[in-house]
Amino acid sequence: MEWSVSGNALKTLGRCVTCLARIGNDLTLQASSSQLALHTLNSSRSAYQSIILKPSFFDTYTVTGAQVQCSVLLKAICAVLRTPLTSIDHLSVILPDPDASKVQWTLDCYNGMKKSYWITCNVEADVQQLSLDRRRLPSSFVVRPRDLNRLLSNFQSSLQEITVIATEPTSDDEVGGKAVELRSYIDPAKENDSSLHTQLWIDPSEEFVQYKHTGDPVDVTFGVKELKAFLSFCEGCEVDIHLYFEKAGEPILMAPKFIEDASVSNFDATLVLATMLVSQLHGTTTTSEPVPAAAAAATAPPKDNNVSEHPSDHTRIWSELSASATKSANPSARVHVERDLNTNDQGDIQRIRTMHISKDGPDGRNFNTTACHPIPMETEHKHVDEAHDRSAEINDHAGVSQHHLSNWVDDDDDEDDDSEPYVQATPPYCD
Repeated sequence: MEWSVSGNALKTLGRCVTCLARIGNDLTLQASSSQLALHTLNSSRSAYQSIILKPSFFDTYTVTGAQVQCSVLLKAICAVLRTPLTSIDHLSVILPDPDASKVQWTLDCYNGMKKSYWITCNVEADVQQLSLDRRRLPSSFVVRPRDLNRLLSNFQSSLQEITVIATEPTSDDEVGGKAVELRSYIDPAKENDSSLHTQLWIDPSEEFVQYKHTGDPVDVTFGVKELKAFLSFCEGCEVDIHLYFEKAGEPILMAPKFIEDASVSNFDATLVLATMLVSQLHGTTTTSEPVPAAAAAATAPPKDNNVSEHPSDHTRIWSELSASATKSANPSARVHVERDLNTNDQGDIQRIRTMHISKDGPDGRNFNTTACHPIPMETEHKHVDEAHDRSAEINDHAGVSQHHLSNWVDDDDDEDDDSEPYVQATPPYCD
């Protein structure tokens, strides 16, 4: 196997390696006469990414034999590409023979310097193949990476998982055509959690390029870290991002959306993420959705301080701290952080192994919730009585001096001080 790349293709290759390094640790290369495939799978087997590079992507591309495959550490590839890409004329990769133990990466720089790296590889790589057809996933939407990054900026930076809820856009929808909801997912098993709960109601016709969903509402909960990595890749390649999904527990697939036909492009990418088995639609009520302005003016209780009085015409945002949400006196506000006990007995995240990448074996987590009980009235009266007793005690001693007797100097003390020995000061020195 031997190939070389330069110019804009080299920059695209750098983005590919950066994105793959944010997903997994090992990079598997599969080279054939028709394409070069780059695969990675994270250690928890919940994220899988594949990038296909066609022969037209390279300056030169040669493969001897039917197929050549090997795996290398992505950390080593990132070290090779640490040299600024703008100073590299072209990059060459050579695997001398299919059984070679090392692959050579050579950088020819504009200043005449030539850098060669010999990276240890495993020729008996465990190649994973994805058996998921994006065309069979019923729900999908296309969004510009910059717009999706702007929407994600409303969420806490430490957020690990996010929920996307898709509903059928209808004119009689009570949220005013905002058929898509982005909701931060906070693990209910965590105690004393002060994370920020945020919900965004989005109108697909205003924020998305395309939107497709029919039937009952569905939701998927997946990792934010992998999503942001793929967003950076698509934004650097100046392409939109296409998300395909079905329901909770089924994987979500992401791919770049090219302006022209994908067959015309010389590369393609796919990111598949596992989703939560438990649907976030269970255990929630319609009170978590924004109320129309007309109905709110007539029947709504006083507004929560966390809800904006002037919501955006395009996107409605609701945020509340989880620590303050449990103490809120408004029952409609507490509904955002309460969970259905029946749904908590189910599992957590479905691993990608159910997509025939490896053996089945989803893991699970049980969640327990505790209800908040009001303080008994006897305790409140007790605190009030104690406060009155303390105030009366202070008033009784108001006329008494608070200075301790030892702070006052007596006449006898002055006489004793006169008899104590002392050291005479040293006279000034005079010539």
